[in-house]
Amino acid sequence: MHRILIVVDCQKDFIDGTLGFDGAKNIIPGIIERIESYRAAGDEIIYTLDTHGADYLDTQEGRYLPVVHCVKGSSGFELDDSLKPYLDGCRFFEKPTFGSLELAEYLSGISEELSSIELCGLVSNICVISNAMLAKAAAPEALIIVDKALTASFDAKLNEAALDVLGAVQVKVQ
Repeated sequence: MHRILIVVDCQKDFIDGTLGFDGAKNIIPGIIERIESYRAAGDEIIYTLDTHGADYLDTQEGRYLPVVHCVKGSSGFELDDSLKPYLDGCRFFEKPTFGSLELAEYLSGISEELSSIELCGLVSNICVISNAMLAKAAAPEALIIVDKALTASFDAKLNEAALDVLGAVQVKVQ
């Protein structure tokens, strides 16, 4: 049995780019500490990358959120510089939408080996909640964890609502 840490979308556009917000940068030091803790224990670390193309504004997401962000190849698509050395060499999943089916399939394939899956990163009420729900479905017997100090949102009310919903579906919010 082992644990997995999933660092969700800690990309420049969400931290200090086109969709950046106060508080996003503040969670990075804690995420680095958590990565170091998982690495020291020999546990797996995964990260996701919100991944869009030049046609973003023509997608469903782009029509509802008409702010071009995380375009593959752009500087905003890149991981936050402070995280790059800590995530170098880790498995990652590029995802064209909020949740990653590819990540869920990976977790499902190893679900019997997992004691817990912890998610951190951005944005709590969009991509973190989406991937936590997929992780819960993919590995129903693994403990799913979201540390509220290691996730954030541009909207405090939506952040709290997302954490409440996660708790209601038996995700451990600590």
